[in-house]
Amino acid sequence: MDNFANASFQPDVVALMDTALANAVEKLPHPVSSAHVQAIAQTILRSASEGERSVVALETMALLELQLSPHSI
Repeated sequence: MDNFANASFQPDVVALMDTALANAVEKLPHPVSSAHVQAIAQTILRSASEGERSVVALETMALLELQLSPHSI
């Protein structure tokens, strides 16, 4: 998560990202690995920093990227 060390988000955006993260993790089979949570969080952070503000879009992009990841997490 080093790429986001200087990232800054408004509280409402943080709330959207938190909801997207919780929703995405909830859709994964249990137990969910910390590597999966980190990968989802990174995608959400990157997407939000690029201007995405839809919870559904943030969640969907994170899950799709996790699924399409070329390396096994």
